[in-house]
Parts: sequence; structure tokens; C-alpha cells
Amino acid sequence: MQRSVTHQVSVVVPCRNEIRHIKTFLDALCHQDLGEIAMEVLFADGMSMDGTRRVLREFAKRYPECRILDNPEKLASTGLNRAIREARGEIIVRMDAHTIYAPDYVRSCVEVLNETRADNVGGPALTFAEGYLARGIACGFHSRFATGGAKFRDARYEGPVSSVPYGCWRKSTMEAIGLFDVGLPRGQDDELNFRIVSSGGTVWQSPRIVSWYRPRSSLLALSRQFFENGFWKVVAIRKHGRPARWRNVVPVASLLVVILLLLGAAAAELAGFPAGRNGFLAAWLALAGVYLALSLASALSMARREGWLFLPLLPVVFATYQFSYALGFLCGIFHRPESRHRPDSMHKVLTPSTK
Repeated sequence: MQRSVTHQVSVVVPCRNEIRHIKTFLDALCHQDLGEIAMEVLFADGMSMDGTRRVLREFAKRYPECRILDNPEKLASTGLNRAIREARGEIIVRMDAHTIYAPDYVRSCVEVLNETRADNVGGPALTFAEGYLARGIACGFHSRFATGGAKFRDARYEGPVSSVPYGCWRKSTMEAIGLFDVGLPRGQDDELNFRIVSSGGTVWQSPRIVSWYRPRSSLLALSRQFFENGFWKVVAIRKHGRPARWRNVVPVASLLVVILLLLGAAAAELAGFPAGRNGFLAAWLALAGVYLALSLASALSMARREGWLFLPLLPVVFATYQFSYALGFLCGIFHRPESRHRPDSMHKVLTPSTK
């Protein structure tokens, strides 16, 4: 008996060198509880060289609804756009190969999209981490103090949001609003959601849509990730003339105040004005004291929930999130690209792959 199909769904997956996670991801795809959904999967592979492509080819031989597309630019945005253009489904679901998905992920996306009539739907940003350092970084990811308290980090919240992880849209919505901005190697999903909300659309978060993001497992990798996030956030702000959320500028504003206070103290010292120097230093120390107090209070609150073993690590993790983002943002302010359509040297250095 032929199964009744109510929706044609295209899952689009940008990937590159995902050999550590690709088999787990493919297994999750095979075990999706689709109900009356017909699903195709389009992989936009950024010319993987670690065996990922071989695994995908073997998978495609067994599942003809799977297609592999070349993504020579090696960017998530270009891969997503190419896959969306090739998609046959009326509904597009984005998935990433290094994320863990619940068996009803695709079906829940489609159900919430239909029930809410939103323009984009997604679930909260849950995390899955193994090891002491990775778990500490995951704690920071969910800390309002460390990362700004975006609603998509709240596992219980349901309702309109400014952005969601990954996303599920009607293809007609993507064609109307425009695809991902290929000039943004990072933050292209936030920028797309900004355009949706700015045009009067709705981005909706539902706890029924469940996936687990794997945060970075080292402070160096975390620092690079958030430096890049801060740097490319400036590009998005230049494009639209304002930040999507004012909390995006709080870290860099705080860093600038710290720098200006220290420069003021140095200038007063050179001018032979000790009272001015002491005033600037006192203000700097007061600001540092407030920051340390807030960091310790946040670390205590998080450690109480997640385990006291993390207490010594959390202030370092918080500072890595905040300082790396602020420094990247500051570099982005002073960097002027030669052309929006012709990548310059900084674009090449700070361009991540499809991860």
C-alpha cells in the first residue's frame, strides 16, 4: 500500500571534513520518524578531503533520495544557497552534520511551521559536550552573563524570537526574502532572520524541535570562533545600518571603555597630572571589580546547577567568550574590505569552513 504524502521536504546540509560525525549524522537521518513526509537530502560538500565524501557516496548509493552537490567556495552560505536552489521540496529544513538530532526533528519542524504559520521555525540551542573543558564551555554557552541571554539559549521558551539555530522555511519564503548572504562566512543565519523580522515576518522557537549542538572543546577553538563571530557581526551591522540586537555591542563597548580609561591614565601620567591619572585608574579598578563580582556570581550560580567542579573554570570560559567576541568586533570596526564581492586578505584569514 502506497504511503500518503502530505509534504515534500528538502533537508539541506552544508558540510566539509566531517568524518568524525558524518556516520552518526547519517544514522540520525535514517531513523527520522517522518510520518507522512517525503524527504530528500542535499549535501553541499565543501570538497572534503578526510573521507567524508566517500561516506556520502556510499550512503547515496543506498538512498537515491540523497544528492551530493559540490561547494567549491567551502562556505556554509554558498553551500546552503546551492542546495536550496536545487531543492525539490516545498519546505526546507537545514541540518548540520556535527549536531545531534532527535528522531522526530524533521517532522516537528514541519508541524510547528504549519501550526504557527511562521516564516522560520527552530528549536532551542541545547548542547551536548563530553569532557571537563567542553562541558565547562557548554555551561558558558547557556550563561546569560557570558553570552547575552538570547532566548534561543532557553530550553523552555516557546514563542517569537530574533533567531533560531539552523531553521525550517518554506522554499517560497526563501525565494521572497533572499537566500543566505555569501559575504558573511559567520552569522549568515542571524542575518537572514534579521531580514525576516525586519520585513514583518516571524521567527518562532518551539521546545518540541530538539537538537544538541556540540560546542568547541578547547579555549583556543572557542576564542577563534567568537573572534570571528564578533568580526563578521560588524559586516552585518554595516549592511543594515544597525545591530539586530543592542546586546551585540555591549562587549565591545565595555572593552572600549577599559581601553580609554587606561589611555587616559597614561596620558595624565605623561602630562604630569597625578590626580587625573589616579582618577582614571580608580575608575578602571571599579569597573574591573564590578566585572569580577558579576563573573563570580554567575559562576557560582552555574556551578550550583552543573557541579562545583566547574567553578574554577567558568570565569575563564566567560572571559574567553566575551573578550574574544569584543576583540573581533573591534577589529571589524577598523577593517575596511576592498569590495563586498571580492574577498580581501582578512576575508581569507577569517573565513571558516562549512562547520
